[in-house]
Amino acid sequence: MTIVDISIGFIVMMGLLLIGFPVAIVMVAMGVVGGMLLYGPVLMQSMGPVLWGVQNENVLTAIPLFILLGELLLRSGIADRMYGTLALWLGRLPGGLLHTNIGCCALFAATSGSSVATAATVGTVALPSLNERNYSSSRALGSLAAGGTLGILIPPSVNLLVYGSLANVSVGQLFIAGIIPGILLTVSFMVLIALQHYWKPDDVSQPLQVSRAERIHALRHLIPPAVVFLIIMGSIYMGIATPTESAALAVMAALVFVWREGRLTFAFLDMCFRQTAKTTGMILLIIAAAFTLNVTLALGGITNAMSSWVEGLGLTATSLLFALMLFYLILGMFMDVLSMQVLTIPIAVPIIVAAGIDPIWFGIFVVLMSELGMITPPVGMNLYVVQGVRSDKGPFMDVIVGALPYAAIMLLFATMLIFWPSIVMWLPSSLAG
Repeated sequence: MTIVDISIGFIVMMGLLLIGFPVAIVMVAMGVVGGMLLYGPVLMQSMGPVLWGVQNENVLTAIPLFILLGELLLRSGIADRMYGTLALWLGRLPGGLLHTNIGCCALFAATSGSSVATAATVGTVALPSLNERNYSSSRALGSLAAGGTLGILIPPSVNLLVYGSLANVSVGQLFIAGIIPGILLTVSFMVLIALQHYWKPDDVSQPLQVSRAERIHALRHLIPPAVVFLIIMGSIYMGIATPTESAALAVMAALVFVWREGRLTFAFLDMCFRQTAKTTGMILLIIAAAFTLNVTLALGGITNAMSSWVEGLGLTATSLLFALMLFYLILGMFMDVLSMQVLTIPIAVPIIVAAGIDPIWFGIFVVLMSELGMITPPVGMNLYVVQGVRSDKGPFMDVIVGALPYAAIMLLFATMLIFWPSIVMWLPSSLAG
């Protein structure tokens, strides 16, 4: 299969997606129909074992567990109290409650693993307080949309799990590698909020002053997410649990916290399990469809053809990464995160490995660029999620304008990772040593 064939196939696929066909249907159609036309019955002999292996892959079992974990913390009211506590501590900084948006998104991301859930949860809790105190709509909505993207970078992350499965790299190493970039990006967002405040302060009403003793007493509401995060990362780092086992331990801990809140009822669990099943089914269907397409790609030698083509361009590793940055930036304007990952990772990873780039580092880079896609119009998922939870239903442009400065921060941060890869690799390398 030549580069021309690959380009035509990619254009057809993008066309079908833009028309509105579901991504799983498009990938299965391209994989099965295209493969049968090119290779005949040999395709079916190869595809069956691959799909069976995907559905029985141990690491993917962690996906429903992490989704369930987020549902338990969200629907039990723990997230609401988390926001209230952070508001007492971070609301005093320049920019006020906008810092609370970012801090709460980061903390919730450290337990849920989902950007959409993070943006929706924190947005629902935060927007009434922000509107009541007259915060700028664009700044408030932008901070929520951008803060929600931290859900796929800060571990545990469903998207890092998907990358680890597709790229065949250690999910534990990916989780550890995401900690420092996640913290630095969170701090960068908060610095941006402070600079915006000094440049043009919002005329907002100040929150009620509370004593230090009351603020310290409120810290008890941060114990559940902190314990869950320590269970997940601690068990992986100490080598006593795989990512799937750590997710199961975290779910058990979350059930204890829900029980202490008095919310552990059959109706509560039924609601959490149903939503988890819906989300998991969608994710695993797309992953299975991606592997269907990958069988056709492997039989056609597309990965080798792409690697040879890239080598023929004579690009350095840095030039290749900047080209991929532009590619993911454009792709993120039209596709959701999961679709971007399952379509590009099987082809991109062999290319970057051949160029001498660490696949663990590249996983964080891909997730960061996928984050950017969540706040770039016209298909930025978090933009629509935040717009959907606002009560005044103002213009959608408010969300876009508010998110643009954060998109610029992400691009600068991705550039930093290219020139200083140790930001990603230092912690996993240190712990491995």
